[in-house]
Amino acid sequence: MIDTDLAVALGSNGDREAMVLQQLNYWLHSKSAKQINGRRWIYNTYDNWKKDSFPFFSKSTIRRTFTKLEEQGIVITGNFNKAGFDKTKWYSIDEEKLDELMSRRCAQNEHTNTRDYTETTTDKDIYSSAKAEPAIYKEVIDYLNEKAGTKYKSSSAVSKRLIDARGKEGYSLEDFKMVIQNKCATWLHDSKMNKYLRPQTLFGTKFEGYLNEKTPNVPQHADFAPDAFTNGEIEGVNEDELPF
Repeated sequence: MIDTDLAVALGSNGDREAMVLQQLNYWLHSKSAKQINGRRWIYNTYDNWKKDSFPFFSKSTIRRTFTKLEEQGIVITGNFNKAGFDKTKWYSIDEEKLDELMSRRCAQNEHTNTRDYTETTTDKDIYSSAKAEPAIYKEVIDYLNEKAGTKYKSSSAVSKRLIDARGKEGYSLEDFKMVIQNKCATWLHDSKMNKYLRPQTLFGTKFEGYLNEKTPNVPQHADFAPDAFTNGEIEGVNEDELPF
């Protein structure tokens, strides 16, 4: 499904660009992605993008779409290939640029949306439209900051979008709090994993799995040193428990 808020924020041809961006985000959180200089990257050719992800687009359309996202600064590209002749592009997403884009979109909505929300709004009402009740954002993010010792802002467009998405799937405020509790219990005191106590990870596609965790189950002996990676996987840790 296309994120309609994202598509509108991207402007002309926004639906196509949103689709490409969402698919890129999916691959960046897959086992195929590589961590380089503190950022996750995926590399691919236009032929393979077409074959594996966008068979309904022409190769020239895919190239134009990525080029426009690059020009906007939302998609970052690089070349980390060992062979100098290999010009295959590597792709990543600049979350800050994306956040700025969505923040501008939210600001535009605020000028046109004059509905007076109250504290008595129900969970059902909160998620009845793309613009959710502001209180839910603040409660969720404040709870995360309290438990994880972080300083995320409830005004972040990315956080709002993720909270909206989970809310539309039927999850409540208590579900968000339970996910935060579960992952704080697992990751808070793990120097390699506590950086993932962030909205992008907690409220993303693994939300349901995090919600249903009964006890912390990342092995205490797990080795997260660089040499613990074998073929892109981490030894001693269940892949399903990783945030990427």
